[in-house]
Amino acid sequence: MIRFLLPIVILAALVALLVVGLNRDPSYVPSPLIGKQAPSFSLPRLDDPGRTLSNQDLGGDVALLNVWATWCSGCRQEHPFLMELSRTADVRIFSLNWKDDPDLARQWLATLGNPYTATGVDQDGRAAIDWGVYGAPETFLIDAGGKVLYKHIAPLNAEVWQREFLPRIRQARGQHP
Repeated sequence: MIRFLLPIVILAALVALLVVGLNRDPSYVPSPLIGKQAPSFSLPRLDDPGRTLSNQDLGGDVALLNVWATWCSGCRQEHPFLMELSRTADVRIFSLNWKDDPDLARQWLATLGNPYTATGVDQDGRAAIDWGVYGAPETFLIDAGGKVLYKHIAPLNAEVWQREFLPRIRQARGQHP
């Protein structure tokens, strides 16, 4: 009898796991960095390779760190929204240009506009590994003390901004949500 029940129980467990997995948000991947200090990094800046962008630059107020590349179609999709945020939102936007050609990245920003306060060039991808980057685009929300508050995987848009980022920004600034 148990010989016949065991496969049925295993199949039922697998079906239950599948149903749970299908009901989850595919853009949500938990990050071990949430609630922890942002990883240390120091990268040459895209606009001036003689200067650096580091995790120290992210502190002082809430900031975004956007991971992008010119070869990333999702990055092109979210770029107009990042431009809008840079004009309308009271938040600094930094970026990591990830595994990209710096000349193409400079050309991209010259053509499409530059929403970033500063961009670090992460050509070998080592900084992104420390940040737990799975792919581009990804956007991290960092508090004034340099702690990672949230990570979003996928192009950023107005709906995600309203639902996920604004409440956390208001809470980080001590404002009512």
